[in-house]
Amino acid sequence: MAEQMKSKLPTAYDPKQTEKKWYDRWLEKDLFRAGTDPAKKPYTIVIPPPNVTGNLHIGHALNSTLQDILIRFKRMQGYDALWLPGMDHAGIATQARVEARLREQGISRHDLGREKFLEQTWKWKDEYSANIASQWARMGLSLDYSRERFTLDEGLSDAVKEVFVRLYEKGLIYRGKYIINWDPEARTALSDIEVIHKEVKGALYHIRYPLKDGSGHIQVATTRPETLLGDTAVAVHPDDERYRDYVGKTVVVPFVNREIPIVADEYVDKEFGSGAVKITPAHDPNDFELGNRHDLPQVLVMDESGRMNENAGKYQGLDRFECRKQIVKDLEELGLLVKVEEHVHSVGHSERSGAVVEPYLSTQWFVKMKPLAERAIQAQKSGQGVRFVPERFEKIYLNWLENIRDWCISRQLWWGHRIPAWYAPDGEVFVARNEEEAYEKARAKYGEDVVLTQDEDVLDTWFSSQLWPFSTLGWPEKTPDLQRYFPTDCLVTGYDIIFFWVARMVFISQEFTGQMPFRDVLLTGLVRDAEGRKMSKSLGNGVDPMDVIDKYGADAMRFMLSTGVTPGNDLRFRWERVESARNFANKIWNASRFALMHLEGVSAEELELRGPFSTADRWILHRLNETVRDVTRMLDRYEFGEAGRILYNFIWDEFCDWYIEFSKLPLYGDDAEAKRVTRSVLVHVLDQSLRLLHPFMPFITEEIRHHLPVKGDSIVIAEWPSVNEAFTDEEAAEEMRTLIETIRAVRNIRAEMEVAPKQQVELLIRPDAGREEAFRRSEGAIRRLCNVGTLVIDPGLTRPGQSMTAVVSGGELFLPLAGLVDIGQTVSRLKAELKKLNAEVERVEKKLSNPGFVAKAPAHVVEAERKKGEEYREKREKVLARLKELEG
Repeated sequence: MAEQMKSKLPTAYDPKQTEKKWYDRWLEKDLFRAGTDPAKKPYTIVIPPPNVTGNLHIGHALNSTLQDILIRFKRMQGYDALWLPGMDHAGIATQARVEARLREQGISRHDLGREKFLEQTWKWKDEYSANIASQWARMGLSLDYSRERFTLDEGLSDAVKEVFVRLYEKGLIYRGKYIINWDPEARTALSDIEVIHKEVKGALYHIRYPLKDGSGHIQVATTRPETLLGDTAVAVHPDDERYRDYVGKTVVVPFVNREIPIVADEYVDKEFGSGAVKITPAHDPNDFELGNRHDLPQVLVMDESGRMNENAGKYQGLDRFECRKQIVKDLEELGLLVKVEEHVHSVGHSERSGAVVEPYLSTQWFVKMKPLAERAIQAQKSGQGVRFVPERFEKIYLNWLENIRDWCISRQLWWGHRIPAWYAPDGEVFVARNEEEAYEKARAKYGEDVVLTQDEDVLDTWFSSQLWPFSTLGWPEKTPDLQRYFPTDCLVTGYDIIFFWVARMVFISQEFTGQMPFRDVLLTGLVRDAEGRKMSKSLGNGVDPMDVIDKYGADAMRFMLSTGVTPGNDLRFRWERVESARNFANKIWNASRFALMHLEGVSAEELELRGPFSTADRWILHRLNETVRDVTRMLDRYEFGEAGRILYNFIWDEFCDWYIEFSKLPLYGDDAEAKRVTRSVLVHVLDQSLRLLHPFMPFITEEIRHHLPVKGDSIVIAEWPSVNEAFTDEEAAEEMRTLIETIRAVRNIRAEMEVAPKQQVELLIRPDAGREEAFRRSEGAIRRLCNVGTLVIDPGLTRPGQSMTAVVSGGELFLPLAGLVDIGQTVSRLKAELKKLNAEVERVEKKLSNPGFVAKAPAHVVEAERKKGEEYREKREKVLARLKELEG
């Protein structure tokens, strides 16, 4: 007997007593470490690094669970499975959190200075990275912690500098003065995809600009009157007959008395507003381009905090939105405001701070994206790109690449990878991997006494994250890990960061490794609340995965998340589904306790799987085969929900409910050989089922298997089940299907007719041609499990009067009711029920035929009534059928 059998399973499963114990033991035995057997084929996933800004949310739990299922599945299949963990420094978000904490203490980062502030930020990182690691552990993630990385690690920082320098030397990184997206709250530049556009109810202001020659005025329309202080032209379309004589004249900008020209440009939409637009090159990207075409000056009228600056005249110091109100008021007093119209338009908001983004003229660093994107497009269209799951996201990915714009990569922050560029006193820039290299370059031009100053800005967080699949493995060095585990096999991430991260990883990997960073991209949806709303602090509908684990255990949460999702689609979080998953865990636990109860004192030799097998044994082994095949296929296709559903049905319905019930016949009988065979089948099927379930529910499967008399130290490294063709048995499957249908039918009739469980019934079976022997082989099970006293199996039977009938695959059942129930009383009860159902059907039909109700009631209320009507009609049909049988 195996040593594990010395202890018994407790009466109830308690996740709190199990989860930490096993996770600590897995770490102690180093079971998650990759690279221990070079003969194995590698399989790699790098975790999408969570930001060190706070705790993990339920979306992280979904994403991480799916990755863990894959990595545990592949590890059990015999792969050298590496799941590389790590975290992201998250520049803007983390700095904002640390600054908020400092404000609570009454200080700012400027009070501390850069170095002291960074010390505080590293403390924050250490605190929250420890939190995240503890949450990973509680979720049961089988990460190789020996390879854990952080985006500001020395090695990853070296990779970032290498990429920056080489892209700069190729002319793919440049510095210039352009309109960028500016976050006035975080006081930093943003890339286009860090801007969330929202439809906002605003206003369109129609303003008169007086002509300098006094001959009249020109009317412009704008949504942002505060920017008129930076206007350097008014533009009209060259084909607009209304303004043909205006082109070349000048107007005077109100309040700042700047004389500006009226220019003609095809950019102007003749149909919008008055057909004349104000041009503010320093505060609008389209105006910036038009200004360059017409050589217009660029006047910046705001500072980095969104307040009006010295170029705003008397409005200096006002917040931009306060300035807007004041200017509108002043224009009205001067008679220059023609009208104000309500206007719904798209307004950019910072993804990080939520502030309204300000288009802002600024000197920044950019990446030329088109050359990089073109290579990625070519690879995708030639079939050499990555495989998207689901494939519909490939179109979205390609559409973004085909319409790509240059990427602003500099950020006005202190936390992050500082831009590796140094400036000489005359502004000459030297891009280098380190300060020493920069000085070498500068001294060659300026001599030994040159003094350089490093750029104050840092790089966009996504610049380092795009290198994640290969920088984490040691690139730019040709490390053994890089050579073995790159390219990676699968990236599991949310569809909302295809542009932020997935696309950038693809083209930067092509550029620097010549390979795709991963073979497959599995895109998950968002986890929404039960009503389908996005989870948010403002709605108060967020779910903390640690709360779920505290209440129901990690396995229940993991099973609920993984079985409730389909690739690329959102998932609705429902507490009742977590409870259902917890009930599933309890079902497995109780079934295992039953099995173990019958294994006490049994030797391992007695549990060797060999016949002679009963029909029930042959059936469950056949169904196990089919389950192994189907679950393996579904996991290979990333159909986690379908794999979980197949497992659930097999374990709950077929193994726990049916096979265990059939097993009681030999286990409580006198045939020692039948007992031995049944025990061996019980252990084998339970062990194989636990292995299949392990990637989904790692803790309970390890705990139960630890008590089973089976080989192997841990289920983590147990072999994944394989199909055993010797157990394929369609005949047994067909015979058991008939038996199960028969038992269900008899039990349903008993319940419907309210026959007491202890009361024996008479059962007549009319088998189809060729099925009589199958029914006879099942006679003992039918008698025991249906509590049948008299059982007749005869192909020549005719239906007796006053009997209930049921059709099953392979035959027809008759259950005579005479002497079993009071026929008259039963008929009276059914007629009373029929009367109620007729009334309900009539009520619903009347309601649904009322046009007023259908038109005015909410759609879900109307649909609920329709469903009620269908249910009432179905019940009525059943009652009518029973009355016909009883009165026939």
